Amino acid sequence: MPAKHSASRAAPLLFLICAVIIGAWTVLPADAAAPPVLVVDPGHGGLDGGATAADGSPESAINLAIARRVRLLAQLFGLQVRMTREGEELDYPPEAESVHAKKVWDQKRRVALIARTEGAMLLSIHQNKYPDARPRGCQVLYAGTADSAAWAELTHANLVAALCPENRRVAAPISGDIYLMREIDCPGILVECGFLSNPQEAARLKSPDYQLELAVVLTASYLQFLSTRFQGDTG
Repeated sequence: MPAKHSASRAAPLLFLICAVIIGAWTVLPADAAAPPVLVVDPGHGGLDGGATAADGSPESAINLAIARRVRLLAQLFGLQVRMTREGEELDYPPEAESVHAKKVWDQKRRVALIARTEGAMLLSIHQNKYPDARPRGCQVLYAGTADSAAWAELTHANLVAALCPENRRVAAPISGDIYLMREIDCPGILVECGFLSNPQEAARLKSPDYQLELAVVLTASYLQFLSTRFQGDTG
């Protein structure tokens, strides 16, 4: 059964990879003044591990593993990439004494990094959790900034087609309670890759192979969106 499931995903993933290879070299116009910079945000980190799987695996480590694969793929195609964190540890300032103060400092640090990045486009990577173990599947949420909804809808459609065709969720606006997405001025999406509360899906999300598959779809979707965006700008 696992082999059959993997084979069922091979065709859409191959299609996305081919789309990247064919289109990667013509995404940006030659006179683009400010090439976009993909800011990859592995959610949580430091003292904030995020959600946890049943075996205690923290969301933050899974987010980072997927983010590193996205960065590698994007750089292979010559794209500019910045990470909001490089590892699981964060170097908190001495004045941030409480756990709450450390989390607030980290969120403000990420917002400042994005604001300093000319041409930023934010891809924030997360995992979901629910009290019931049955929910599964991905969902892409988007900020209220220009281009965010279109990027989210394209990415969500690709994730569903390639990795979770049974998923009935749709791309949706993110809650205003999410500080990072509320404070940015650039296009931004937050990808809930799956549910750590679902044991079967949690096992997939921890798998390096599945993390690479997620990274391929996220990178391909970014390239496809850039192509559409710049064609619209020049057409």
